[in-house]
Amino acid sequence: MDKKLRVGILGGTGMVGQRFISLLENHPWFEVVTIAASPRSAGKTYEEAIGGRWKMLTPMPESVKKIVVQDVSDVAAVASSVDFVFSAVDMTKDEIKRIEEEYAKTETPVVSNNSAHRWTPDVPMVVPELNPEHLEVIASQKKRLGTERGFIAVKPNCSIQSYTPALHALKQAGFEAETVVATTYQAISGAGKNFADWPEMEHNIIPFIGGEEEKSEQEPLRIWGHIENGEIVKADGPVITTQCIRVPVLDGHTAAVFVTFKEGSKPTKEQILKAWREFQGLPQELGLPSAPKQFIQYLEEEDRPQVSRDVDYENGFGVSMGRLREDTVFDYKFVGLSHNTVRGAAGGAVLTAELLTAKEYIKAK
Repeated sequence: MDKKLRVGILGGTGMVGQRFISLLENHPWFEVVTIAASPRSAGKTYEEAIGGRWKMLTPMPESVKKIVVQDVSDVAAVASSVDFVFSAVDMTKDEIKRIEEEYAKTETPVVSNNSAHRWTPDVPMVVPELNPEHLEVIASQKKRLGTERGFIAVKPNCSIQSYTPALHALKQAGFEAETVVATTYQAISGAGKNFADWPEMEHNIIPFIGGEEEKSEQEPLRIWGHIENGEIVKADGPVITTQCIRVPVLDGHTAAVFVTFKEGSKPTKEQILKAWREFQGLPQELGLPSAPKQFIQYLEEEDRPQVSRDVDYENGFGVSMGRLREDTVFDYKFVGLSHNTVRGAAGGAVLTAELLTAKEYIKAK
């Protein structure tokens, strides 16, 4: 790419916005030129707007410190300065739907971390390795919006990244799950917080995350769905039931998964490990900048994967599996781990934007 695409971050002062900024530092294709946030941050430099609230472990990039934050609701001004935007705004779902469509209608592609448009029928919800074909629905969305280059694409919920890729790799190998039971143990950064913000989480577990179980059960079905009459129709199965628990971990969602396969399609353990080891998606084939070389790794040690040792696998873009064994009630059980703010949030959106760029959905204005 001769010239980097100009990127705007909507909601750039929050935790996910900060993660976008840290991931895009020195990105070979994208450059952050505009940051937008609420009116209380507008008019300040990014460094001033953040103050002491920088939550990343790496320092704030020098390149963004002096960017003057714009009001996210000043759509025309923000859109005029960028080729596309990442959205991590903190608003109600209705407000997010409205403002993301407003940006799209300025002919500015929107790659969103938010959940508001995940079930909009003509908006693709993409894990780039799993369902890149869903990008084809963008043509129908553009007709609805009346745009030539503006559209919205979203990434799915962070919790499903720790087990859906493993099930997808098996599905691709011919081993279809019929029933899945998953309990996710979710990091506090998934709520946009660290321990300084949320001291009540130290030495504590909260067995409830609002709306999370429905997302964890239904969003994989949309990923495995198909396009029909310009809309994405979710898959009929497998049946998925989940429990989602908040645990005192900063980054990293872990899942304990039980799975029964359709009659006649139960794989051997060796076939499962082969399917995971050999699985590659379009990001790997295209050599996208953020794509993990090995998307799914399996760890043989009985006490792995561990958040402290494995959450940053492939710079947080890969997923880790372990403890695969036959079960007395289900066919198999295993444990999965993904980085919730990299693969599960901002990083997943960055990889989606790379795919959209490689497929020429996103271009310079």
